[in-house]
Amino acid sequence: MSKNELRFAGWILALALVGPAGLAVSATPAQAATVEVRDLRLWAGPDGTRVVLDLSGAAGHQLFTLREPERVVIDIANARLARAFQTAGQGLVKEIRTGAREEGLRVVLDMGERVQAKSFLVEPNEAYGHRLVIDLSTAQQQAVKVPHAPVGEDRDIVIAVDAGHGGDDPGAIGRSGTHEKTVVLAISRALAKRINEEPGMRAVLVRDGDYFVTHRDRMLKARQQRADLFVSIHADAYKDRSVSGSSVYVLSARGASNEAARWLAEKQNASDLVGGVSLSDKDDVLASVLLDLSQTASITASTTAAERVLLELERVGEVRKPAVQHAGFIVLKSPDIPSILVETAYISNPGEERRLRSPKHQEKLADAIHSGIRVYFHANPPPGTRIAALAARQAKLARPGSGDITGGDTP
Repeated sequence: MSKNELRFAGWILALALVGPAGLAVSATPAQAATVEVRDLRLWAGPDGTRVVLDLSGAAGHQLFTLREPERVVIDIANARLARAFQTAGQGLVKEIRTGAREEGLRVVLDMGERVQAKSFLVEPNEAYGHRLVIDLSTAQQQAVKVPHAPVGEDRDIVIAVDAGHGGDDPGAIGRSGTHEKTVVLAISRALAKRINEEPGMRAVLVRDGDYFVTHRDRMLKARQQRADLFVSIHADAYKDRSVSGSSVYVLSARGASNEAARWLAEKQNASDLVGGVSLSDKDDVLASVLLDLSQTASITASTTAAERVLLELERVGEVRKPAVQHAGFIVLKSPDIPSILVETAYISNPGEERRLRSPKHQEKLADAIHSGIRVYFHANPPPGTRIAALAARQAKLARPGSGDITGGDTP
C-alpha cells in the first residue's frame, strides 16, 4: 500500500471513530460490557436536589430536558437495571421512571417545575463505586441571595461554618461505621451556637442537614453572606489506625496561584470582590495586581486565625501537626475571605472515633474552635463591626488623660 493510500485509510478510520461534525461516537453495545445500575438515591437540600445512580462501571450518558410537562431525561449507554427501584420522588423530583432502550437505559425524572440540570461521573472511592450524579435546581435556588450581613458601621462579624461532605458523600468512615459527615455537622452546629451567643458575632451554617453542597457553592455561600471568616470542619483518616490528633490548614501558595489564574481567566464573571472592587472592567495587569493583594491579605489573616484555633485545640487533646499546614483544598480558595480547615481528629483511629461520636467531646471541640476565633477577632476586628467599635472605645479609655467616662459598653 502506498503512503497516500495509508494516509487515506487513516483518515477514513479517524472519521469513522469521530463521526460527523466532530462528535465523538460511543462504543456500541456489542463493543462494550453492559453496565448495571445497582442503586438509585435522592438527596434534597435547600439549594436543590441530587440524584445519584450507582453503577457497576464507567458509562457514557446524555442528559436533556423536556417541557410541558417538565422532565429531565438521562440516557445511559449500554446499561440495564440490576433490580427494580423505588420510584417515589423527593425534593424537586415528583417521580422517577425507567425504561429499557435498544441503546441502553433511559431514566426519566418527572419534575414539579422547570429546573436547571447538570450531570457528571464520579470515580470510585472507599465508600462507593462508580456514580452518575445529576444535580437539579430551580432558577430561584440558583439566584444570588441578598446578603444578610449589613455593610457599614456597627455590624456583626460573620463566620461561615462549613460542615464537610454530606448527602451521598459520607466522607471518611471509621471502623465502627461512624460517618465523617455526621460528626462534623454536629460539631459545626455546636460551633455556630457558640458564635451566635458571642456579642458582635453571627454564624452562618453552610450545610445544616444531610445533603451535599459542592465545594464552589460552599465558597459562594460564604461570599453571599459577606463572611469575615470561613471555617470548614472535617475529620481526618489514614490507613495507619494508630495515627491521631487534630490539625489546621490554610491555602498553599500553589493553590492560591492556581485560583488566581482561574479568576483572571473568568474575570468577566468575577463581578465583585468584598469591598465592591470589580475585576470585570480592569485590564489584565491591574486585575492581577488587585487579586494578588487580596489573596495575600486573605492568606495572612487565615494563618493568624488558624494559629489561634490550633493553640486552643491543644487544650482539648493531641495536635497531630503543631504548626499550621498549607494545602490546595478548594474550599480554602476564596480570594478575599480568610479561610481555614480544621481536621478535628482521625476518625480512622478507634479511640478518636469513639470521642468524635461523643456529644461531650463534640462540645469541647466546638468550644476550642470558638475560643480561637474569638481571640483572633478581638485582636483583629474588621472595620465597621461592633467589636471594632468596642476596641476603639477601650483604646481611647486606655490613653492617658482621656476624659471619656462612658466605658463599659459591650458590642
